[in-house]
Amino acid sequence: MLELIKIESFKIATKPRSYIGFAAIFAIVVLIQLALYADGQAYLDFLIQSLNQSFQIEGMDFNGNLVGFIILQTLIIQMPLLVALVSGDAISGEIAGGTIRSLLTKPVSRSRIVWAKFIAAEGYTFLLILWLGILAWVGSLLIFGAGDLVVLKSDALVIVRDADTAWRFLSAFALAFLSLSVVVALSFLLSAFAENSIAPIIITMSIILLFTIIGTFDIPIFNTIKPFLFTTHMIIWRNLFDRPLPVEQIVQSVSILMLHIAAFLTITLVYFNKKDITQ
Repeated sequence: MLELIKIESFKIATKPRSYIGFAAIFAIVVLIQLALYADGQAYLDFLIQSLNQSFQIEGMDFNGNLVGFIILQTLIIQMPLLVALVSGDAISGEIAGGTIRSLLTKPVSRSRIVWAKFIAAEGYTFLLILWLGILAWVGSLLIFGAGDLVVLKSDALVIVRDADTAWRFLSAFALAFLSLSVVVALSFLLSAFAENSIAPIIITMSIILLFTIIGTFDIPIFNTIKPFLFTTHMIIWRNLFDRPLPVEQIVQSVSILMLHIAAFLTITLVYFNKKDITQ
């Protein structure tokens, strides 16, 4: 099994598209950091100007924790596309390329092949999140320094003390990884059904876009659907910066995300084991 994972990881590493995500994250993070380095304090003043009309707020400085949070809100929304670019053709790409038959001649089960591909894709996703964390949070702390984190919500202003931010950011990255794992599992499911490498990527992003649009409308029929959509729970990382911490809500969202991963992988394994490979 370990040898299979190494082979699948090597396949990912040799694809040029695998490096698009790392390059895109680097470019966007650096651009945001440069912009905020030039006008960061003005941006913060703009965020809290409505509060200054009612309260006198002092000692609220622009810092690396705030920059890291801003970048996370901006980039995590785009991360599913970067993950789907790699995981979407994990199976269908080999079918389209005609290499799947030679892979199936190896003395290993089809289930192990799927698991090896999934674990390799998860490793890629982990590296992508790690890269984001280093650039967006650690890099911002080095550039802007540490400080209290100001989280402006639609109905509240939450201030998280500097000493209380590290575990929240680390947990947020962990939840982001779990959310992206749902995208990986969905891409694998679609990849098992597809005969070309482009369709799973497009369909994955279309599903995410559709579910996200449904989540933005406050319509009764949509409100009954929202709790069952994985996109509703992919943004649960933001709740880690609430005070008090909504533990029950976070646990519920984590459970739903894990159920989606299990369901997508189960369907993929069942279908791929029965799939008639003719190419």
